[in-house]
Amino acid sequence: MKKSILNPYKRSAQAFVIALLLSPLLSLGQSQTLSLQKAIELAQSRNRDLRIDSINIHKAKQQTAITRGLLMPNISLTGQFQHYFQKPVFFGLNGNTGNSEKIGYARFGGEDIGAAQVSLVQPIYNSGAKHEIERRKLLEKQSQLSFRQREVDVVAQVKQNYVQLLVLNERLKLQKESIVRNQKALNDSRSLLAQGRALRVDTLRAYTSVKNLEPDVLRLTYALQISQQQLRNLLGDVSKTNYILSDSLELNASESVPAEDETYKLSIQQRPDLQILTLNKEISDKEIELYKTARLPVVSFISQYQIQTQTNQFRFGNAAYPPVFYAGVQFAIPIFSGNQNINKIALGKIERQQADVIYSNAQEQLKSEVKHVLASLIETSERIKTQQNVSETAELSYSITKYRYEKGVASRLELIDSEFALTSAKSNYLEAVYDYLSSKIELDRITGNVKEQL
Repeated sequence: MKKSILNPYKRSAQAFVIALLLSPLLSLGQSQTLSLQKAIELAQSRNRDLRIDSINIHKAKQQTAITRGLLMPNISLTGQFQHYFQKPVFFGLNGNTGNSEKIGYARFGGEDIGAAQVSLVQPIYNSGAKHEIERRKLLEKQSQLSFRQREVDVVAQVKQNYVQLLVLNERLKLQKESIVRNQKALNDSRSLLAQGRALRVDTLRAYTSVKNLEPDVLRLTYALQISQQQLRNLLGDVSKTNYILSDSLELNASESVPAEDETYKLSIQQRPDLQILTLNKEISDKEIELYKTARLPVVSFISQYQIQTQTNQFRFGNAAYPPVFYAGVQFAIPIFSGNQNINKIALGKIERQQADVIYSNAQEQLKSEVKHVLASLIETSERIKTQQNVSETAELSYSITKYRYEKGVASRLELIDSEFALTSAKSNYLEAVYDYLSSKIELDRITGNVKEQL
């Protein structure tokens, strides 16, 4: 029975430890050292969502340029050619033909008719076009703010992913250290059991402890692979690059939590999404003005130069080309459009009220977000201090228990409990650090900050 349990486990344990040592060498793709600052710079230049929003800025600028064309002259050149198999008919030239119900007609003119004209239309007064251009400029500014908001979100995601990778690496390292400690304890138990100085139950317990740790290592390894893929997506990297993080988990103990009122005011000033909501109110006002101008006249300067000719059998070389040229002013006054303008103005006022409510709601939600993230910063900073003390105490306790176990004073169960307490304390410390840094990242996102450092 002793051989059937220990020898197979000895082989599987050795294979598992070898796999842990070789796991960095088994990763696919090339490796690249990556700092947080470099990751943010790569995301800002290659992230696909940012590139989409950047294209939207160019689209908005192009729409503004198109709208400006409403105030520019419109010049067109047109021409036509017609061949009549029967000459054109003109009625009433020869009087009646005897029947009073019939009107006489005659056919004359050329079989081939050609004409060409150049037309010019220059708007003189078009208030609606001016308001539309101003509205397009506001929409262009809105697209720029949307890009900035997307940048804030992407930077926050990169920071969050980077911190997550750091914590996962530390937790995997911690788990491997725990396996090494438990593996050493298992070897000691096997040696003492062979000498008849230990119970078989101690060896079985050590075996169980090691096997219970293996799934956590596998889970953390897969979590690292998924987090690496998420980072590649954020950086717009289509390769299978394995990023080696050059930064470490560092905490600034002297850093203070900002005041709630100060954070709220900073968020109001800097957050692009709140600026977009403010801009939406201006856009609604401009649309109301645009609908009102639809009831005003449109005045344009018009001019046309035309030449025309008629001939037979396509003898255009011998034909005459008399010109016609005129210039004048054209105006259009809307009289009745089915109450569309009145209803559009009413709709614009409703949308303006809605924009006010949305902005007020966003302000109230921002107050809650600020309060929550600052409370989380305070709570996690205190938890870090506590967990750091607990971790140091657990490490000292494990060292003492290990010494007592080696001297035969402490039991194997005490050593297992001490090792488990040490692993749990360090894991809880890493969790507190992760929560604290996540709260700082969320604070930067709330305030619209895209700085590189955590």
